[in-house]
Amino acid sequence: MIKFGTDGWRAVIGDAFTYANVRKVARAHALALKEKGLRRVIVGYDRRFSSEDFALEAYAALKEEGLDVKLSESACTTPMVSYAVKYRGFDGGVMITASHNPPKYNGYKIKESFGGSATPEFIELVESKLPEVSDGKADVEKVEREDLRKGYLEKLKEFVEVEALRERDLLVVHDPMHGTSAGLLAEALTDTKVKVLTIRGFRDPLFGGSPPEPVEKNLGLLMEKVRALGADLGVANDGDGDRIALVDERGNFINTQLIYALLLLHILKNKGYREGVVVKTVSTTYLANRICRSEGIPIKEVPVGFKNINEVILKEKVIFGGEESGGYGFPAYLPERDGIMSALLVLESMSLADKPISEIIKDIFREYGEAFYKRVDLPADEEKKNKLKELIQNPPERFAGRPVERAITIDGLKLLFSDDSWILFRASGTEPLIRVYAEAPSREEVDKLISEGLSLGR
Repeated sequence: MIKFGTDGWRAVIGDAFTYANVRKVARAHALALKEKGLRRVIVGYDRRFSSEDFALEAYAALKEEGLDVKLSESACTTPMVSYAVKYRGFDGGVMITASHNPPKYNGYKIKESFGGSATPEFIELVESKLPEVSDGKADVEKVEREDLRKGYLEKLKEFVEVEALRERDLLVVHDPMHGTSAGLLAEALTDTKVKVLTIRGFRDPLFGGSPPEPVEKNLGLLMEKVRALGADLGVANDGDGDRIALVDERGNFINTQLIYALLLLHILKNKGYREGVVVKTVSTTYLANRICRSEGIPIKEVPVGFKNINEVILKEKVIFGGEESGGYGFPAYLPERDGIMSALLVLESMSLADKPISEIIKDIFREYGEAFYKRVDLPADEEKKNKLKELIQNPPERFAGRPVERAITIDGLKLLFSDDSWILFRASGTEPLIRVYAEAPSREEVDKLISEGLSLGR
């Protein structure tokens, strides 16, 4: 069964993710585009097993349906495809990637004409066309290619204060996790005083034995390298380059909630973007609410998935949007998460503050209160899914010995407490998992919330 999740259709290679099914999805996508009078499409692909071959199958199927299609000249990041849609005159985009999923997966992401993740309405339209199309082989005589790299790097520099990055010597270790962001950060920082050392920059479809997801347990090498070199910062990106994680100058992991707060403050106070609304997903830090309240900026909370942030972007002026997974978007540049742009803005903020990143985080805690965060993923069997459904329908009035101030059910169940602490239970939209998230003013309180949360699933 072909079913799109939080961001695209993903499946195991050789099981549901086959050449035949990719052709079927591409043809359904083509019908949906033609129904809207759209014809120009860019197809990109990552470094996963056979990604270029899958991309060629999608290209040929789209071409056979009468569309004007170009294929990326080489493996690229997801933001590069979105850049091409927004700035190079394409009506839509396809990215062959399974992002951060384990190596056995691949996927088909759709970018709409505005340059961001497809809306739920457009995905429904594509899915509705699936019964109408065949999965037969499509042939094409000549493949037309498009170079995305150079133009993408030039566009990045239009939104970053390059002069600020020429003022301070910084050493950065970049870990693209064998993904397609390899080399991009170093190239973007050419002619600045920031030096970049890249690790795990070569293609490995097995990603060194772990998923290309920039979470603490997968970044041991990056943390060790930062400590060994005395680097100022460690930057990691996921397999398709739309997410980011950071390591401070001591080699300590900086959780993605703190990156959201850091970028939000930088956008508001240093970049001067203040007109509009800030958007966060339901799993994102309470620091965002405190910062926006202090700055007099409205904030909206939406379900997990950047497509839900994009829904707000399409209707309102959005200053900044992001999510707990490390995906942050700057709509003035692109209605899409971009891990390289995020890294450049973090470096810009460090250069302007003239402080180590750990001190910037301490400043945030002093101003807005401490925040500690944890997430645990559980295998999602039917029993656990049913327990979650029951919990959503009947939220508890007390949890972990504390009264629940409010329950939010826009995506799973989020319980909020009087000191802004919270716990969230939700089913993943990309993997067969139930995720349990918590945030509180101390590590002990977070551990207690998570422990209590996990006991509900036993």
